[in-house]
Amino acid sequence: MVRDYLIIGAGPAGLQLAALLEREGRDYVVLERGNGPGTFFTTYPRHRQLISINKVNTGFTDPELNLRMDWNSLLTDDPELRFARYSERYFPAADDFVRYLADFAERSGIRAEYGTEVVRISRTDDGFSVLDDSGRTWQARRVVVATGVSRLRVPDIPGIELAERYDEFATDPASFTNQRVLVVGKGNSAFETADSLMEKAAVIHVAGPHSVKMAWQTHFVGHLRAVNNNFLDSYQLKSQNAVLDGTVENIEKTAGGGFRVEFRYARTTERLRVLHYDRIILCTGFRLDTTIFDETCRPALVIDDRFPGQTSAYESVNVPGLYFAGTLTQQRDFKKGTNGFIHGYRYGARALHRILGSRHHDTPWPAERLAAEPEAIADALIARVNRSSGLWQQFGVLGDVVEVDGDQARYLEEVPLDYVTDGGLGAAAHRFVVDLEYGSGHDAVDPFDVNVPRVTENDVEHAMDSTYLHPVVRHYRDGVLAGTHHLAENLENDWDIPEVHRQPLVEFLRATLG
Repeated sequence: MVRDYLIIGAGPAGLQLAALLEREGRDYVVLERGNGPGTFFTTYPRHRQLISINKVNTGFTDPELNLRMDWNSLLTDDPELRFARYSERYFPAADDFVRYLADFAERSGIRAEYGTEVVRISRTDDGFSVLDDSGRTWQARRVVVATGVSRLRVPDIPGIELAERYDEFATDPASFTNQRVLVVGKGNSAFETADSLMEKAAVIHVAGPHSVKMAWQTHFVGHLRAVNNNFLDSYQLKSQNAVLDGTVENIEKTAGGGFRVEFRYARTTERLRVLHYDRIILCTGFRLDTTIFDETCRPALVIDDRFPGQTSAYESVNVPGLYFAGTLTQQRDFKKGTNGFIHGYRYGARALHRILGSRHHDTPWPAERLAAEPEAIADALIARVNRSSGLWQQFGVLGDVVEVDGDQARYLEEVPLDYVTDGGLGAAAHRFVVDLEYGSGHDAVDPFDVNVPRVTENDVEHAMDSTYLHPVVRHYRDGVLAGTHHLAENLENDWDIPEVHRQPLVEFLRATLG
């Protein structure tokens, strides 16, 4: 039997795509090596607190608006499948999320084969052949890999095998009592680990060659989150903890049972510094495990071989028919957007579903008709930017599209911006694309420094200079960018003031449409 789709992995992305395919009656199956959905979250994060926001009390009654503050729910019309029903904690427990995913899979009717580990994926004449650990072979025209980045990145450092791994070390802080600890890495997993040990360890050093970047400044939620940055406070207040900027050059075991580490600082010209520790923990990030692909369909890798290279349709750049969903799609907006996180890739999975429908099932991208009048188009655009969770969460990545042909217009929601400019939607005489964006240089500005000049809210004249999140409308004539309009930023993110937001947009639309 040759299926249309095999989805590898029953994590949030695999479940999201499967639920959409199930609703459409598509031919698919999910293969998951764990004994149930969301196996990854039974182990990670190691200290069992998620850093994905779960804001229950928003003041909104609109489910779409609530999704702006809900970073854990998957997309569904079932009101019972909102994560707020599973926890009221702002940063919820990972175990609650595992319970949620199990219920989502069951209530959505997802067809999954659990306890089925994929060991090899091969190319065939009509698609792909997938071999599992029991010796069973699965055939499909297309494969969607939603496994996440499951393989720890281990630096090439002499003696690195002496260190403990983030994915394996015993997390009980009591075992670190009165010890000197080196945490290698400067991401959230490193600071999450350091923060958990502060009450017990004597000294903690967090080390890495790059500067620490704060999510509240860069607006990339993969940078260090405030929930994990208590360690920085202890460092700057001289409490026996420190952040070291540089690289570990060598690790050796000492006669006394600890470790001798040669460390080179990034900001000085001094010779190697020798430091001593009782424990070393690797928190150096993860990458795609490519061992399941044979030579017939091994995807090209990018970004230090961490992620598969992808087109704007989430398809492998060198293996046609091999698609990706979930955190693997962060290759498309690496360290800029939210494709690496549930609240981002849930919309990416929906976009992928629509792309697959248009490519393989003669199902065009869903569209609503509206009058090709500047006022009607402006009202539709403003209504969406004021309400949409997809544009809000996937800022700079997804956009709504209005196609104008004569006196008719079509409104398409949440299309990948690069898919539009790559011609994925075909030709159109006039196409307006709206998304939400931060302004140029936003990540270089300290948002808490009152002395930094910035555009005030509702400033129409300087809207194009806004650094805060705001709507941007671009006009493409026959596929070529012909004009850009910025809506003035607004503190409450309500772009509905007639003379500030609507009227300037109407004038832009009228001018571009002639």
